[in-house]
Amino acid sequence: MGALTTDWLPAFKAVPRELFVPDVVWPGQAAGTGQEDSVDRRTDPDGWRRAVYADVSLTTQWDDGEHSGAGKGRVPTCSNSQPSMVFSMLAALDVEPESRVLEVGTGTGWNAALLSQRLGSSNVVTVEVDADNAATARARLGAAGYSPMAVVGDGAEGWKPSAPYDRVLITASLRRIPRAIVDQVRPGGIIVSPYATEYGGEGVVRLTVREDGSASGPFVGSSAFMRLRQQRTQRKHVREYLGGKPWPADGVRSVTSTSPDDVGDWLPMFAIGLQTAGVFPWAEEYDDGSYTLWLRDTAVTSWATVDYEPGAAEYEVYQSGPRNLWEEVRAAHRWWDGQGRPGFERFGLTVTADGQASAWLDAPEHPVPSVG
Repeated sequence: MGALTTDWLPAFKAVPRELFVPDVVWPGQAAGTGQEDSVDRRTDPDGWRRAVYADVSLTTQWDDGEHSGAGKGRVPTCSNSQPSMVFSMLAALDVEPESRVLEVGTGTGWNAALLSQRLGSSNVVTVEVDADNAATARARLGAAGYSPMAVVGDGAEGWKPSAPYDRVLITASLRRIPRAIVDQVRPGGIIVSPYATEYGGEGVVRLTVREDGSASGPFVGSSAFMRLRQQRTQRKHVREYLGGKPWPADGVRSVTSTSPDDVGDWLPMFAIGLQTAGVFPWAEEYDDGSYTLWLRDTAVTSWATVDYEPGAAEYEVYQSGPRNLWEEVRAAHRWWDGQGRPGFERFGLTVTADGQASAWLDAPEHPVPSVG
């Protein structure tokens, strides 16, 4: 995705990122989605400032606030987003003077401040589910001179009292576009949101709401946001799929020439996820560089494993259950490959008036096929 556009440059200059970053942060890695060790402004002010003005995300909370201290927690649950991503999404929002904007996911408050600087605080509503994050963001906004309506609540429900909105900016990853949010946008209004598949991969989609209550539009690039809290899932352990038996249990053996590496990058994962239903991967890695790709279904009926070894020409497969998950994933990958390996920007999404979402390639008239 692109960088800062000239119409947002005055807001960027007026709203320094450092005003919305806490003392302790975990900088994101330039490649991938992991975090570096923590940086503390009080003990390493120069390192903290370098992190703040680097083009990386900054994790600011772990485990919904249950983790404390300088070490990493289990799951990052709040961040100050990567600047290039922030401004790419703001550019996609395509605001006009006096646009009424709903932001879902206040986080540290930086986006709300940028929107308030550009549009005026009275035109911005921001919703945050975490009361502590909301309180600290509200304090930072006030100290910087901004006063958008800051609501503590379920972002998936939007904020109906201030609807309708001209624009909605969602700063958490979704697997489903909430119907309540679409309903709160006027016809012709725009929703910009990260959208993730069950299989993995994620892109930012730009939806335009229609008169009939549906919404449709293209993806504008890749993304990697934390999941909206209301759409998180708890995965069953692999032992639940094996019925208490040691692997490979009742799995049926075969071999494949398709490498697990082929289906493990962000873009092919996204393309596979748009075609498959309820399938998700997990890689069990080993010290010698080999790994086992596990595939499981959300219904806990089927599983598959594919063993990767560096330099191998064939890979051992075991599958069990009514669904042949590896064959589904391979079929989805073949379709993507056969279309010329399209990037995120060639895909789009339509959300019908009854809340059903369907993906398409190049135009809504060309739906992405379903596998399985």
